[in-house]
Amino acid sequence: MKARLRWLNARLGKSAAALGLTLLGAAPALAQTTTPQPTAPAEARPAAQLPAAAAPAPNLTLVRTVPLAQPGPASLDRRGNLYVTDARNSLRQFGPDGQLLATYSPPLVGHTGSVEAWNAAKILVYYDDRQELLVLDRFLAPIGGTRFSEIIDNGLIRLATIAPDDNLWLLNESNLTLLQYSSGQQRVTVTTPLDVLLGRTKPDFRFLREYQNNLYLVDRTSGVWVFDNLGNFRKRLPITGLSWAGFRGDELYYLRDGLLHFYHLYSFQERTVLLPVPDATQVLVGEQYLYALTPTGFSVYQLPR
Repeated sequence: MKARLRWLNARLGKSAAALGLTLLGAAPALAQTTTPQPTAPAEARPAAQLPAAAAPAPNLTLVRTVPLAQPGPASLDRRGNLYVTDARNSLRQFGPDGQLLATYSPPLVGHTGSVEAWNAAKILVYYDDRQELLVLDRFLAPIGGTRFSEIIDNGLIRLATIAPDDNLWLLNESNLTLLQYSSGQQRVTVTTPLDVLLGRTKPDFRFLREYQNNLYLVDRTSGVWVFDNLGNFRKRLPITGLSWAGFRGDELYYLRDGLLHFYHLYSFQERTVLLPVPDATQVLVGEQYLYALTPTGFSVYQLPR
């Protein structure tokens, strides 16, 4: 009888083990049929976590270092030329390899809030302290200008940029509205209130740029707000603490803690590169060169081909 019981227990143990193997094998099939949770349409998925160690600079070759007193706002045009202001708010134009090409000195002293050179034929310089927008040609000769105090009632324009169709995008800080100003019609054609989007958040707007038919508004407090080219809100990129952002291909890039971050605008993947310039305050990346700005000038690096 004892032998019979031992035989039955052995058979039951084998059956239980077989049952356990069957259940473990079925688990992956069950996992594949799980319905993913939807993401909120008004906010992009958060950026990927930073890797433990950033990738080293991709074979950057130093071309030259250019001394410049307190570089300010800077921009690249489609030809690869660099435009950057100095301590006296003069605008300097450098060739792609860092050779000085031209200098524009404003007749009136003013604080340069932004420079936008991505438009192929026009360079925009915005003096935020006197609410004046100046338009230069590619040789830095003035070709037009606008005083916002004459066209905007009861408003303080914090940010301004030019769109590919020559219209202007403006950020009115007084009433928290995003405005599109038609240069042809000489009037505001689009008004987008921002107070509902911001809620109780106290904004700190720093940068405005249209890129790939989207308008990017950088708020240092809450992130990067994305609108379409008609001023309709699309999403928010949860990247906070920024004062500016650059664009290259399908990526937005920014500088933080000595690392150059590249954030894909559509897949929301992020990669980082360790820069050879630890004291860089701003970085611009062109097709052939990278420009690292510091308090005493900027360095030009050739990118690997």
